[in-house]
Amino acid sequence: MTLARWILTGGLMFSPLIFVAQPPAAAYREPFRPQLHFSPREKWTNDPNGLVYYKGVYHLFFQHYPGDIIWGPMHWGHATSKDLIHWRQQPIALYPDSLGYIFSGCVVVDSANTSGFGQKGKVPLVAIFTHHDPAGEKKGNKDYQYQSLAYSLDDGNTWIKYRQNPVLKNPGIADFRDPNVMWYKPGKKWVMTLATKDRVTFYSSRDLKSWTKESEFGKDQGAHEGVWECPNLFPMQLDGATHWVLLVSINPGGPNGGSATQYFIGQFDGKNFYTGGSTIRWIDYGPDDYAGITWNNTGKRKIFLGWMSNWIYANQVPTTAWRNAMTLPRQLRLVRAGGGGEIYLSSLPVQELNSQAAKPVIMNGVPIDSLTDLSDKIHASATQYKLTLHADSIKDFFITFSNPHGQQMALGYEKASNRWYIDRALSGKTDFNQEFPKKFFSPRIAATKTLDLTVVMDVSSLELFADGGLTVMTAVFFPDAPLTRLHIGTNEPWKIRQLSYTPLRSIW
Repeated sequence: MTLARWILTGGLMFSPLIFVAQPPAAAYREPFRPQLHFSPREKWTNDPNGLVYYKGVYHLFFQHYPGDIIWGPMHWGHATSKDLIHWRQQPIALYPDSLGYIFSGCVVVDSANTSGFGQKGKVPLVAIFTHHDPAGEKKGNKDYQYQSLAYSLDDGNTWIKYRQNPVLKNPGIADFRDPNVMWYKPGKKWVMTLATKDRVTFYSSRDLKSWTKESEFGKDQGAHEGVWECPNLFPMQLDGATHWVLLVSINPGGPNGGSATQYFIGQFDGKNFYTGGSTIRWIDYGPDDYAGITWNNTGKRKIFLGWMSNWIYANQVPTTAWRNAMTLPRQLRLVRAGGGGEIYLSSLPVQELNSQAAKPVIMNGVPIDSLTDLSDKIHASATQYKLTLHADSIKDFFITFSNPHGQQMALGYEKASNRWYIDRALSGKTDFNQEFPKKFFSPRIAATKTLDLTVVMDVSSLELFADGGLTVMTAVFFPDAPLTRLHIGTNEPWKIRQLSYTPLRSIW
């Protein structure tokens, strides 16, 4: 659809009524196509948007350009799932219109009909998103981003844009976007967390239409090497107490370059967010987890999803039918760790991933020397699998996943520097960007003397979860053949108490 047609349609109905059938299975067998992660059937995707759970269905909206495999005029793509693992792509939910492109945002369940959008007892789902005016940006204006609404009265299948958009105009800030809204029960109001240049601004509303500025956060906290994006504020429980978590993505300025997501733990009183300490913490230290947010309306369970790419090379990775994917959905928890009892955010793959598990290979008391080949112990035909290790001590070690072409992904632990790493220098196709074939590091947060490690390998991605998810690293890669060979090495004798290898069936 051309921009002219978007303007002519007036921006009212945005989902075509014709159901788009799922493609044949062969469409999800292209080179590098993820078999465990959501990726669009075709064309470009970036940030997850509007994550909401309603009537037994998980909705995933996402930044999408259906015209090319490089970034372009943003739409909201749409996919649904009943188990967070198997996804059905739906018709596009929101198209660009006369107010601009459809940038990131959220969806809330307005069960009390505070917005007045509900009709005949139907509960409205309300999308709050950023309109981005490309013409205003081209002119050099600063107010080309503002917040707008759309609503659905059929459980998220089709959407109607509010005729009086925008509902929150830009006060003159070039980066004024990515609203994330929650119901703040003590104050009986909606609270919006909005990315505003290099900090977040909190707004409140009784009806989702009229917004009042409450406060700002971040001027002197966190990383500031790039623009702040995609904030997400929510409460979590630990030891019977409520703590508030604030996610904020930043680009550039991540711990390994480019895009990444930092988090803060503190308190929120309905107006101000407070946090102690100055240490910058990252939800994922790898190069390929950005713009992540959590699902709304899931109760106390907080489920996180990120965009599995990095703006350094997102437009250049060597896929042809589609470009970029999402991380695995991850369950978030607050834990005390680090030796001083400090509170950290941990994340592990959701338990629903176990539905894809085939019969595991379990090895007990595995001795490891300088280089131990375990390739004959695993299923050489599996292109996606989970590897878990448990050891009673932690020493310098490395794991390589390789193929007959000599291509490999390596990960390991360096005891002297107390850090984890992922190395994709020899992982396959790497020449599309000089920043891609590098070694990436993360500090080890846990202070325990034992080791637990989970690695989820897909056709073109590796996700590392160490020490119960205290350290997480995600990296994509593009090999010429699946990485089905496994080696583990160390510089001194070591024994793995238990090693488990589990093939995982494709979600497609």
